[in-house]
Amino acid sequence: MHPSRTLLIALLSLLLAGCAGLGPREAVEGTGNMQDWQIHKGRITPLDGWQVSGKIGIRAPRDSGSGTLFWLQRQDYFDIRLSGPLGRGATRLTGRADAVSLEIAGEGRFEASSPEELLAERLGWQLPVSNLFWWVRGLPSPDSRSRLSLDGDSRLQRLAQDGWEVQYLSYIEQNGYHLPERIRLQGHDLQITLVIKDWQPRQLGH
Repeated sequence: MHPSRTLLIALLSLLLAGCAGLGPREAVEGTGNMQDWQIHKGRITPLDGWQVSGKIGIRAPRDSGSGTLFWLQRQDYFDIRLSGPLGRGATRLTGRADAVSLEIAGEGRFEASSPEELLAERLGWQLPVSNLFWWVRGLPSPDSRSRLSLDGDSRLQRLAQDGWEVQYLSYIEQNGYHLPERIRLQGHDLQITLVIKDWQPRQLGH
């Protein structure tokens, strides 16, 4: 085979391998514009700090109820507080990805290596807390495949990921960022509705 042809085949093989490795994990559909979606996602992704307050409604096989939500995020540290839902009183989930504690009023404090493990063990919820870090901002998690539907403003309208269906019912503008205001999540025998009354987004950096 001619040397130049061999070189061309080798380069094409490298290019295809690179494309396969860097291929998007998002399948996008809907009326939105892909370029506008990429611009929106590029603007929201750097937000690594926020303070959110609002209401939460939960429907689960064991319990159903509603209450208030407070979520403080500072890069990899989170402090999520629920007050009132399911008749449990105050519930607080704090920590980082590999060291988490859960405090339940009247029951005590519990620790584990992941928030998912704690919630499954203590509350019986199969809730992907690590994904919520992305979903609450109106973004798919980059850690697994997702199927997206965009609205007319090229923002997330519906997301299917890791066995969950997430609907974005409305958005709110805060400090120049368009962020979810009403979110409905359904999966693993849970239905959760979030109504965010106050968004305080921050870009803290490294």
